[in-house]
Amino acid sequence: MNRTPVILGLAILTALLSGCAHPYVLKLQNGTRITTPSKPKLDHGFYVYKDAKGELRKIPAGRVRETEPASMAESEKDQFKISTQKK
Repeated sequence: MNRTPVILGLAILTALLSGCAHPYVLKLQNGTRITTPSKPKLDHGFYVYKDAKGELRKIPAGRVRETEPASMAESEKDQFKISTQKK
């Protein structure tokens, strides 16, 4: 019996199932960043997501500035550089 189709099918299934949940980053108006294990859903004016413990959390949509996958989220850059005096 040829096992190649079975192994190939299992490999494809594993690849499809492993890509289901991607971490997302919620950037709030005050600069706070919240990382969620899956994509938050907008429900009646609130972003609903599960935290690291698996508990449901809600944030008013007006407090959220941006929602993006963690792989695309850039770290915040300082607007001002602290310069040192040269002697």
